[in-house]
Amino acid sequence: QVQLVESGGGSVQSGGSLKLSCAASGYTYSRYCMGWFRQTPGKEREGVATIRGDGRASYADSVKGRFTISQDNDKNTLYLQMNSLKPEDTAMYYCAADRFFGIGSCSHNRYEYNSWGRGTQVTVSS
Repeated sequence: QVQLVESGGGSVQSGGSLKLSCAASGYTYSRYCMGWFRQTPGKEREGVATIRGDGRASYADSVKGRFTISQDNDKNTLYLQMNSLKPEDTAMYYCAADRFFGIGSCSHNRYEYNSWGRGTQVTVSS
């Protein structure tokens, strides 16, 4: 059973930075996708950034150039470095993972991921 635990959220002023971490355990997929999603009350959970096991990353247009997804396979940890944060980045951020057998980038569709963490809150004030 895959377990994902997020950390690193908090409150920051507009223009600031935060780095989220997601510690993963319980899976041995050689081909997988992991990703960061976010959700605000009343809205659908949206994909922010995803990464394949071989490092191929994909970003939502709203965060391109500001956020960077990365992974440390030795530590089984996924990261999201968030720079130049904006108030509209305020949300609960979730880590997700699943096996992947495709040839393109990982999906940003939440329904294609079966393993989820509990989330970490990010609040950006203006």
